[in-house]
Amino acid sequence: MSLYNVKQYLKKYQLENRIIELQESSATVASAALALHTKEENIAKTLSFLVEYKPILIVCSGTTRIDNHKFKEFFHTKANMIPREEVNNYIGHEPGGVCPFAIKENVDVYFDESLKKIDILYPAAGNSSSAVRLTLPELESTIENFKGYIDIGKE
Repeated sequence: MSLYNVKQYLKKYQLENRIIELQESSATVASAALALHTKEENIAKTLSFLVEYKPILIVCSGTTRIDNHKFKEFFHTKANMIPREEVNNYIGHEPGGVCPFAIKENVDVYFDESLKKIDILYPAAGNSSSAVRLTLPELESTIENFKGYIDIGKE
């Protein structure tokens, strides 16, 4: 999927005008924060994992890392990120542009508790040079496979 798919997806929520197309790369938290002139914690990074062969996404603050022990307690399995070359097949976006919008139907989305501390978030928008400026309630309202908040991050 792509930036175009994300625009079409966000149009349902009248939020397509919040997409920011950048000249610079936003593929990493550091590059996205620099390009958007914001703090790294405001970048809503979307991480892709396989849990019992099923793809899931976890959205967390840019400065949050996954705590393997907490992940295993919650999902009852080790944290296995989807291999880079397989992300598009499972999720519908290429690495660097993975976001919780316009994803494949079978992908569940979780938010880490770290997002609750941030007023304005910038998740990717389907490619490695885009982002969407949203509040947390706006982000929550756009995720069709949203399963809830979990506490599996560490600063």
